[in-house]
Amino acid sequence: MFSRQYIDKTFWVLFFTLIVVAIIALFSAGSTLAYADPHSTLSPILKQILFIVMGIGCAYLVQFVSTPWIRLGGYICLIVSWFMLLSMLIPGNPFVVYHNGAGRWLNLFGIEFQPSEITKLGLIIVVADLLARIRSKEDAKKYFFITLGITVAVCLPVMTGNMSTAVLMAGIVFLMWFLARLPWQYLVITGASAVAFALLFYFVVEFAFVQPKRDLPKPFDRAITQVGRIDDMIAEHKQPAAEFKLTDDNYQRSIAKVAVMRGGITPFGVGPGRSRERDFLPLAYADYIYAIIVEETGIIGGALLIVLYLMILIRACFSSSKYDDYQAMLMTMGLALMITCQALISMAVAVGLGPVTGQPLPMISKGGTSVLITSLYFGVMMAVAREQNELKAGVTRSVLESQNDIPELSESL
Repeated sequence: MFSRQYIDKTFWVLFFTLIVVAIIALFSAGSTLAYADPHSTLSPILKQILFIVMGIGCAYLVQFVSTPWIRLGGYICLIVSWFMLLSMLIPGNPFVVYHNGAGRWLNLFGIEFQPSEITKLGLIIVVADLLARIRSKEDAKKYFFITLGITVAVCLPVMTGNMSTAVLMAGIVFLMWFLARLPWQYLVITGASAVAFALLFYFVVEFAFVQPKRDLPKPFDRAITQVGRIDDMIAEHKQPAAEFKLTDDNYQRSIAKVAVMRGGITPFGVGPGRSRERDFLPLAYADYIYAIIVEETGIIGGALLIVLYLMILIRACFSSSKYDDYQAMLMTMGLALMITCQALISMAVAVGLGPVTGQPLPMISKGGTSVLITSLYFGVMMAVAREQNELKAGVTRSVLESQNDIPELSESL
């Protein structure tokens, strides 16, 4: 029987606030979508709103699911999505869909989606479940290596199509290890090894393929693009402003910077719906939607959106600090960290503080898979909060009932 009494209303307020921002931003940044559709200018926007409505429905239903079923679902999501990721490495796979040179999507039964988004959700739930089983030093060592192996196994196939997603997933697992209070030696060695691997990867691709202008076979050819973006960002910072030239490689970043600059003219930007750069910025409704938000709402709107994402993390910290279930705490914090860290990365890229990564702004950037998975994040966090609230209320009731029974017992004696 569904009980609405113990629903976490704060999570719902934050969720709906993101949805309102998403709809407003989509109307502002979706001009190229409207131009591209010959039948209806509102069709692409209404399609995204449909995904948002579906996301609300998913979050509402998931919040009433018990955590044992959520844990089971996490394992299923991780295993199924991992096999999907492996299948995308098969040369000539007809189900792989490429957009802007990146093969991150699968098309099954006419539905396009990113398996890596499902992997992120499953990985957090599985790692939280395993780390919650630690009871001794031996357990800490055992589950550290198990979670490390799982993380490496799922991140390697993700790297071929989306390096930033693989790094984000590994980073969130690292933070979950920290929250689980694993021995610091494990964290230091793993962190140093990850940095060493990243440097080795960069230099091998840079000097063996990028500079000699050699090609890598698919699906590993994306590594050249990933390293090239870092090179472009470094070269751009070194280049004198007077010698700057607009090219295909820097066009997206450059137009995004112009949008941010226009938004900085006044604290409140140029005003809602008055963006000029949205007509020139490719994928303004997706990876660079934050640049359009800053252009239209200025530093005030941009800062408020950062605060909104940080409030999700703060709410997760506040609520999970009261949980008696360690697994529930880790799951909530892992999901909140994923939402907030992904948002900060996306916003940093949009304002020119990092290389192009392709990370969408959670719940706001256009994309059906991203919206549905982010909605599931909220649904799982709200399910954990509801269950923990019900457990606490049950304990409180039992204590009160026992206290009320004491006078009756004394009188009978």
